[in-house]
Amino acid sequence: MKKLLMKIDIPLFLLMVFYSILGLVMILSASSVSAVLRYKVSSYHFFIRQIVFVFCSFFFGIYIVLNIKTSKYKLFVPLFLIGILIALIGLFFHGMITNHAQSWYDLGFFKLQPAEFSKSILILYMAVFYGKNSRKKNSNFYYDLIPLAIAGIIFVLIAMQPDLGGALIIAGVAFLTFLSVPLEKKKQIKLFKVVGVAILLVTVVLLYSGTSILNSRQLSRLQFKNPCSRYIEETGYQVCNGFIAIHNGGLFGVGLGNSTQKYLYLPEAHTDFIFPILVEELGAIVGILVLVGYICILYRVLKIGKGAKGNVQNMILCYGTFSYILLHLLVNLLGILALIPLTGVPIPFLTYGGSFTINLILMLFVVQRVAYENKQAKWQREMAIL
Repeated sequence: MKKLLMKIDIPLFLLMVFYSILGLVMILSASSVSAVLRYKVSSYHFFIRQIVFVFCSFFFGIYIVLNIKTSKYKLFVPLFLIGILIALIGLFFHGMITNHAQSWYDLGFFKLQPAEFSKSILILYMAVFYGKNSRKKNSNFYYDLIPLAIAGIIFVLIAMQPDLGGALIIAGVAFLTFLSVPLEKKKQIKLFKVVGVAILLVTVVLLYSGTSILNSRQLSRLQFKNPCSRYIEETGYQVCNGFIAIHNGGLFGVGLGNSTQKYLYLPEAHTDFIFPILVEELGAIVGILVLVGYICILYRVLKIGKGAKGNVQNMILCYGTFSYILLHLLVNLLGILALIPLTGVPIPFLTYGGSFTINLILMLFVVQRVAYENKQAKWQREMAIL
């Protein structure tokens, strides 16, 4: 195991550890008040649960994911895909409703959110599919559309919960991951035309069928500009309090644990709005440094992907993970800054939540496995020259 850890990407691993610790510290600070006043549990309740999620993710990542060759993914990824489709359909019959969305299974000790797992499973499936297809040189044009069609099914199932934020992340991940597939340019353009026409036809059918694509609550979120002018309304209250938290923090913050906005002004301070709490307590300078750190994580993932020379599957695994992290960052940060509608998407490492934490860390360990295989392949090439 020590030998394996020595061959992974150390800067990325250190960033993973640092952000996991930072997330635990901020979750303890942001959730301590609401845990007692709102949820009537110990002030350490969410902190302890998040420690378990992080520990299990790192344990499973180090001892399982790092030891499985990416070439073996083809053996179990199709089963994962079938399982997640069944889980998403099952939500309509046995799902738990939270925040107006039927998106969770209550397992007692853990609330499972299939939408989060569908993102990572879709990346794995697209990587295996197009990696295998690149070796076969399959000339069937429509065969390449299969992963996008499956992504479309997952999109619809998640949007029907309704979880539009999660559905849009799925669409974004599928689109950006597909862009990394090394197809012939003419073939890629033709595929985009087919997908574009399909989306247009579905939109026209929905518009003329009289079916509302968005419910009233989702439509209200389209009013995202000038949130403080609607402070007493649901569409402005939370975002405006996020603005107040950022303003209170200034350059250097009010001190760790001294946030005022976490006193139920921000109802979900330990989840989607934890970044404003971080800025309030630690200051804008630390907030900017945190964003720079995210850029470093994305850079390392991209670099590992580019290092997977000739291995299409491993390259797509990295680019898909890059898209996954980037989209979560953009949707969360732009939402809390009122630049786009608020959709309730978590920010990597900092947000409390088991399903997202597990998937994020495990996908980064998949990238680490790719880094290990890149180093192995480089060593073999050098030995062949000698």
